[in-house]
Amino acid sequence: MLSSPWARFYSNSCCLCCHVRTGTIILGVWYLIINSVVLLILLSALTDPDQYHLTSAELGGEFEFMDDANMCIATAISLLMILICAMATYGAYKQHAAWIIPFFCYQIFDFALNTLVAISVLVYPSTIQDYLRQLPSNFPYKEEIMSLNPTCLVVIILLFISIILAFKGYLISCVWNCYRYINGRNNSDVLVYITTNDTAVLLPPYDDPANGAAKDPPPPYVSA
Repeated sequence: MLSSPWARFYSNSCCLCCHVRTGTIILGVWYLIINSVVLLILLSALTDPDQYHLTSAELGGEFEFMDDANMCIATAISLLMILICAMATYGAYKQHAAWIIPFFCYQIFDFALNTLVAISVLVYPSTIQDYLRQLPSNFPYKEEIMSLNPTCLVVIILLFISIILAFKGYLISCVWNCYRYINGRNNSDVLVYITTNDTAVLLPPYDDPANGAAKDPPPPYVSA
């Protein structure tokens, strides 16, 4: 029997101890908490702009860190993320596979962005030094980082991004396995229901009282 080459990566457990459904619920709650905290910070910044306002002199550049338009966009993104995480948590808890798809798509998009960052660092390593020069003068360990060998700095950053990508890829596989588990379980329930309700069984005996002899019963009828 032929199987998909991706079937070898399918597993019902994650983090070596819990079920993929439980892991997806924990992951959704964790993302929900993080985005809720970010939303509270953004809302407090909108209500009190002077507290979180950084001038161009403080940043060492010719732009402002956050204006009203960027704050509103960030708030809308946080609200959308809270909705997506809540849908994934509810879908894993109530076993609705379709509710997990938006969160899975977000994970794929986030993984793709981090991959592009790694490729850009590998192709254009000089952009790291340019980015470090744009940081504020009071940024922690700025001078120590800039004093490192550029090649060594690129290797460290690529290694750090690779670890992040590996971890994100593992989380993606956990959510995908949870989707497959819930979808397969729902399909199995539907198949059992159809088989139980569409099969008619003929009970013996099947005798012909007119002839006084038993006839061979007809084959059982199974509806399509």
